[in-house]
Amino acid sequence: MALNKIRRLDRNSYGVTIPKDDLRIEGLLDGNGELEEDHHVHIRYVGDGEWMLERVEEIET
Repeated sequence: MALNKIRRLDRNSYGVTIPKDDLRIEGLLDGNGELEEDHHVHIRYVGDGEWMLERVEEIET
C-alpha cells in the first residue's frame, strides 16, 4: 500500500498527490507524461478517515 503525505497548499486548503502511474492508467496523461487538459475531481468525505474521489466529466455552471 502506497502512502501519500497530506500537504498544505495555501492558507485554506491541503492536498494529496496522485501518483503519475495512476493518472496514466486512467488515461489522463499525454505521451510526455503531462496532463492532457484540465480535469476536475469531486472529493467526498465518507467518514472515519476515508474519502472518495470521483472524476467529473462536465461541470455545470
